Amino acid sequence: MNAARWIRGGFILLGALLGGLLFGPRLEGAAVSPQGLLVGAVFAALAVAIERAIARVAVATLVGAGIGAVVGIGGAGLLMVVAEPSGWTHPVVGGPGGYLWGWRLGMGLLFGYLGGVIGGRLGSDVVLNNWRLPVHVAAANHGAAGPGPKLLDTSVIIDGRIADLCETGFIEGGFILPQFILQELQHIADSSDSLKRARGRRGLDVLRRVQEMPGVTVRIVDDDFPHIREVDAKLVALAKKLGAKIMTNDLNLNKVASLQGVKVLNINELSNALRPVVLPGESLRVFILKEGKEAGQGVAYLEDGTMVVVDDAKRLISKNVDVIVTSVLQTTAGRMIFTKLREEPQE
Repeated sequence: MNAARWIRGGFILLGALLGGLLFGPRLEGAAVSPQGLLVGAVFAALAVAIERAIARVAVATLVGAGIGAVVGIGGAGLLMVVAEPSGWTHPVVGGPGGYLWGWRLGMGLLFGYLGGVIGGRLGSDVVLNNWRLPVHVAAANHGAAGPGPKLLDTSVIIDGRIADLCETGFIEGGFILPQFILQELQHIADSSDSLKRARGRRGLDVLRRVQEMPGVTVRIVDDDFPHIREVDAKLVALAKKLGAKIMTNDLNLNKVASLQGVKVLNINELSNALRPVVLPGESLRVFILKEGKEAGQGVAYLEDGTMVVVDDAKRLISKNVDVIVTSVLQTTAGRMIFTKLREEPQE
């Protein structure tokens, strides 16, 4: 049980105790009232339920709803001053003006409710800093990495290539960083495992680098989903709530988000799409780095990391050789190029 649950439980017990001391009849010789205990516990539990519901709503939405409700009630009061009928007789209360209590209460509730709903909707849009696009513009940019909110995943931050893409200007618009993603990144940076700790600190450095870039906005939002435990599931739920895309290089998150109709911008897919096209028959010059899996094979790599398998090149490890492409294989992990040594023309 975490600290928040202990605090809420203590608050309910305290509410019950205060209710027992302050309300209801006491039995002879009893210090508290049983009815008061029940009333205090119910009111304290209701306050906890309201607090948990409010915690799931963005602060801007709450502020917008409050301002809207005040404006709505004020508008109702102004309307009643200007256009309130006079001389009506309420059938139950009776007397001139007896209807007014119901009229005023109804108008206050109606305008306050409408004002709160409208203000809350406007406040939720403020969270995105006007990143939402008109419908016709959003449709034209569907699937693009242009303007529009984009949620950052932990994996894409640690990967680091997002900073290079921002510097080139190929990615525009603003980024949204959920607080639970930042907490996960900080947890990795504080890990006892040296490798995880290095990856987490690198992610924090990349995030700071992106924040300092001109024309790039990174907004941290407090939206959370306490009933969802998995971070990836929370990210998908937040993307659906905000109408945002998810930037990641996590293949599993990519599949889950796509199944739920959330657009994903995968850095690995972009990297694969930008790799140079190599056709059978073309010549390459590569450096044989190590031995291949099959007998006699050598393995080399292009600058973008593409693996090149060279037949009969085991004897040429640590040397630069000219090869001819025989076939290209595309896999889920990337692309593999199969080649053979180029035969030197005989004298």
